[in-house]
Amino acid sequence: MPKFRKKDYPAQLERLQVELNTMARWLQASGKRVLVIFEGRDTAGKGGAIASIAETLNPRQVRVVALTKPSEREQQQWYFQRYLEHLPAGGELVLFDRSWYNRAGVEPVMGYCTPAQTDSFLAQAPAVEKLLVDDGVLLFKYWLSVDQEEQETRFIERLEDPLKRWKLSPVDLKAREKYVEYGRARDKMFAATHTAHAPWTVVDFNQQKRGRLNLIRDLLDRLPGQDVPEQPLVFPPLPGKPAVERFRGPVKPIAGKFR
Repeated sequence: MPKFRKKDYPAQLERLQVELNTMARWLQASGKRVLVIFEGRDTAGKGGAIASIAETLNPRQVRVVALTKPSEREQQQWYFQRYLEHLPAGGELVLFDRSWYNRAGVEPVMGYCTPAQTDSFLAQAPAVEKLLVDDGVLLFKYWLSVDQEEQETRFIERLEDPLKRWKLSPVDLKAREKYVEYGRARDKMFAATHTAHAPWTVVDFNQQKRGRLNLIRDLLDRLPGQDVPEQPLVFPPLPGKPAVERFRGPVKPIAGKFR
């Protein structure tokens, strides 16, 4: 196993992204459906891990699903209903940035659902996931772990960085005091939903870059992919001199202030 060194991260990530593209060709050729669920504590690094997977893949084949809080109508539906419409079709990879497991984590800890609703969810989730797996969906569930001291450092970073300020919500501020409660909810969730057909995989994200590499490596190793060669493309030279884009009529490019 290669030792992780920060200076090697870009090259190691690029190698994995090349493999991800190979996997994507296999996925399209085979028509398989892949669903990856990312859960974990606030600031753990779910968004960064998802971006590292998706950024070099075809967005028509790979979808990131990050649902907002349910509408009034969605609150009256079967709990799983609004998630199931986002499941992958043949040849697709879907990445859930949080998922139906909100009902086992943030909702009970923050008082957004009743204990009976959580218990009902924990009883139904293994059955729902069994139906998906039996129908051929390749389902992977990752929990990204981070210690409270590191979590606090990342909260402060978000507070001070105007480019990350949007990541810090009032709910996050309240959740800071409930680290232990979230751990208990996670353990209860694992006990009920860590099954043979849909097991959980825990990845240490105290170092986010190392965590990303380990998660992507694990995902690639568990996909039954085959190396599907790229279709060769004939790329002849342009006939004549390359054209310059010109505009006629009322629509003009902006003048621009940067030269």
